[in-house]
Amino acid sequence: MLSRREFLGLVFKGAVLGNFINLVAPPIHQALAQGEVKKIPVLMIETGTCTGDSISLDNIWPPTFGNILTNLLDWRYDWTMMQSQGSQAYQVLLDTYTKNPYDYILIVQGTIVHRDEGNYNHVGLEDGRLVTGLELVRRLGLKAKYVVAIGSCATFGGPPAGYPNPTQSTGVQKILPERRVINVSGCPAHPDWTMGTLFHLALYGEPELDKFGRPKMFYGETIHNNCERRRYYDQGIFATDIGQKECLYRVGCKGPVTYADCPIRAWNDHINWPVGCNSPCIGCTEPGYPDIMEPFTAHLPDIPFPGGTKITTNNIGFGVLGVTSAAITGHMAASLYKGRLHKNLIKSTAKAKHRPSVMKAKEFHTYRLKHRK
Repeated sequence: MLSRREFLGLVFKGAVLGNFINLVAPPIHQALAQGEVKKIPVLMIETGTCTGDSISLDNIWPPTFGNILTNLLDWRYDWTMMQSQGSQAYQVLLDTYTKNPYDYILIVQGTIVHRDEGNYNHVGLEDGRLVTGLELVRRLGLKAKYVVAIGSCATFGGPPAGYPNPTQSTGVQKILPERRVINVSGCPAHPDWTMGTLFHLALYGEPELDKFGRPKMFYGETIHNNCERRRYYDQGIFATDIGQKECLYRVGCKGPVTYADCPIRAWNDHINWPVGCNSPCIGCTEPGYPDIMEPFTAHLPDIPFPGGTKITTNNIGFGVLGVTSAAITGHMAASLYKGRLHKNLIKSTAKAKHRPSVMKAKEFHTYRLKHRK
């Protein structure tokens, strides 16, 4: 069987060559055939979701997602992919929960709706009673071997949890404080991130995680560190509008404060990614997305720190970004954790709503910072 070091080597090699699943599938097949590992039952629950992560998973090639479901994982319940439906399908989920406690992986896709005890999001029917996503995820999560949240909604709440959050949506970790949830964030999550995490769980157990519960093998560095336009940044050559080929930092790119390996892994069968399409990174893998990253096309503001010091992001460049982006990220994380950032965003957004004219992104950003007190 592959050693963990060899597996992590394939994670990087597969990103560069664009064939991670193809590289890792044969040794997993061999390990299964020789009885060195066993297929772990997988249950996928969709709560408040657009099903984007399922669509992303279905874009795996080669091998196809169907081959993975059949040969590499014991994928038991996923209402989008199952042939059965209704009570027959739901019984598979209940049987796994009853007969395989602490032996299955629970995957959750979608935000968890809290409002009115979760009754705006129903995911099942038991004995004539509607079951909410909130109830089912908590019940299954407490008896799962591992709990994996995929996509920005399941990990940190995502767009449904943005201001004013009428459904009181949140990520999975908030409703399962007893468990350590593995967060595979992204809007949607890259199929390699999801499958690579599941394969690591099956072969070696829990991967090394960052402070937000994300696997470091995929979220260990910032977008900026691996960006193909880094050379433009280092030379101080910046685009002045979206669509240009230079560094997009000054037109809103959030790559310096976003952790993911998109630049080397790419999307759509490893062909392209947002910056490759001349569009700024919008920071979709980070906690607090989308609120803390909006407006998406506005340049990062100056960041005030305790004691009156201020980091001026306009002056970042020529090799000094490493320390500064770490400071910015740390400040954002601390503000998000303590609730200050979201509170300020709510206040400033509410004030902006009363302005009579529609503001441009840059104008709105300046207005919001001015009233952030």
